[in-house]
Amino acid sequence: MLDNDHNGRSDSTRPIVELHNLRRLYVDFVAVDSINLAVEPGEVFGLLGPNGAGKTTTIKMLVTLLPPSGGTATVDGYDIVRQAGSVRRLIGYVPQALSADGNLTGMENLMVFAKIYDVPRKEQRSRVSEALDFMGLTEAAGRMVSTYSGGMVRRLEIAQTLVHRPQVLFLDEPTIGLDPVARRTVWNHLYDLRREYGTTLFLTTHYMEEAQELCNRIAIMNHGKIVALNTPEGLIAQVGDPEADLEDAFAYFTGGSLESGGAYREIRNVRRTAGRLR
Repeated sequence: MLDNDHNGRSDSTRPIVELHNLRRLYVDFVAVDSINLAVEPGEVFGLLGPNGAGKTTTIKMLVTLLPPSGGTATVDGYDIVRQAGSVRRLIGYVPQALSADGNLTGMENLMVFAKIYDVPRKEQRSRVSEALDFMGLTEAAGRMVSTYSGGMVRRLEIAQTLVHRPQVLFLDEPTIGLDPVARRTVWNHLYDLRREYGTTLFLTTHYMEEAQELCNRIAIMNHGKIVALNTPEGLIAQVGDPEADLEDAFAYFTGGSLESGGAYREIRNVRRTAGRLR
């Protein structure tokens, strides 16, 4: 089973992810402007905002891929700068960019990740099999990933992060480029993961119906700042229109509208285009 490994540091009374005045500068551009957040263990937390708002930059700092220019952040009490190695052992990260190798089988892709995450050798094959089974990919495990549909590729990428049993799973546009059926399949698996194993999900998405249905709380970013933070229902209520939905709330707090984004090649191209727009 995919039970989370607990290292003795977890404390259910404190936030699993905390940001204090977290900041990221690019020369003379402020991408993330002193934001503060606290995400509770087991929560599905959404970070929404228009393109260029700072969402992906925030996630890249939290998963230790970018150093902050100021402020602090912790994952389960571990500092993302001073204790980056400990943070990496606790998290999984599904980026927008394609992370599965189309020249390998699904099983081979996961075995690579088991080695990257230093899963004990005697446990690698069983953990890979469990992750494939959990994401509904057992029958396709021996096929080349280049033959997978877009939804299967995304499920494989999520399975890759599960082999080391993360406490927090960061997902940057997890269903970008997928048709509605594939999106629903991916989300069903993610929600099962959270419900059954207590995994905290921290995600960005441009699909407001997903965020409204699945997130416990949502922060809306604009120009590098958190401009609103509440439950989906709380955000909608602030619009003051009984017919409003989360898309209306998004426009209300950002003053803008939404922009959102097959097979292996198709999803790769969609994600590359989306990445250039970030």
